[in-house]
Amino acid sequence: MTRVACIVNPNARDGNVGKNFNKVESALESYGIDYEVFMTDGTGHAIEIASGLREGDHDLVVAVGGDGTVHEVANGIRGSSKRLGIIPMGNGDDFAKAIGIPLKDLEGAVKLLIEGSDYTVGGIRVEGLKTPEHPGIDPPRHYPVTGEPSRDGNLVRWSFLECDGGVTSSINRMKDEGYFSWISGQMKYTFLAIRAILGWKSQMAWIKVDEQPGRQVDLTGLFALMQAETFGGGYRVAPGMHPFGTKASIVLGFGLSKTQMLRVMGPLEKGKHIGRWGKITMEPCTKFEIMALDSEGNPTDDQGHDPPLFISLDGEISMTTPVSFEFHEGQLKVRGGSSPPNK
Repeated sequence: MTRVACIVNPNARDGNVGKNFNKVESALESYGIDYEVFMTDGTGHAIEIASGLREGDHDLVVAVGGDGTVHEVANGIRGSSKRLGIIPMGNGDDFAKAIGIPLKDLEGAVKLLIEGSDYTVGGIRVEGLKTPEHPGIDPPRHYPVTGEPSRDGNLVRWSFLECDGGVTSSINRMKDEGYFSWISGQMKYTFLAIRAILGWKSQMAWIKVDEQPGRQVDLTGLFALMQAETFGGGYRVAPGMHPFGTKASIVLGFGLSKTQMLRVMGPLEKGKHIGRWGKITMEPCTKFEIMALDSEGNPTDDQGHDPPLFISLDGEISMTTPVSFEFHEGQLKVRGGSSPPNK
């Protein structure tokens, strides 16, 4: 008998998971799965729960929720012998899709907990300055399981889907603040994106990709360090990408006008944005850095952007500049479908 620990975010999909978890229990019981339930009660709680299960006797540690829940559970068990299972019940569920788990098919997702295929995927270690406190949002915390930061005031997290900044991270910040909470799925992200674009104020930054020379950029646009093809509920940000390779992919699109950002949303959904206006690029990437500029226009790791430039890690807004990213192979064991897209 398969024995699993289900880490459940009852607030996922705007509270619908908590209201409908009895359907998950019925599906687990129908397949003869022995399960134990751990309900989360706030941001970061799933990391704590999962880290406490690293040495347990469960066959799988299962994230029940969206990409944010997957992100936390994965951070809790990364580097251990435990394998991640997913029952996707969020607004986006892009990581579940990337490893071949069917969306909006509870029976199919539960069946894969027993009959699915096992994989190992890489992860991106991210270290950056902790975001300032914000009313109504729990301040980010350090968790020993994610690793120690190199300097005081920094946090470390691991990303398994995507890291992004600029307009796209503003979208996730507004999601955390409750904007358009009555809308679900990709439509929610579309409305959030339009609002973020119209309200965006230009900022300059310094970036460095792998061993390329560092350069100044206008952050009116986006950067996304991707380990899957989609995020934001299906936007094909990194066409053809999958999480089973030896590198991440970085998508850069800087110096875009607000009109161009609005116009690129359609192509972005279809994966037809690369090369647009000669400004949007995609390339393999192992290391990435982003910093603010000092008064003389030089990169500085002594201060961040003002106002803060939020960095989104699988949807979690916990850091601001300066931030460093580094891809590492073989960080997480997962159970998915037999034919993940792009593999």
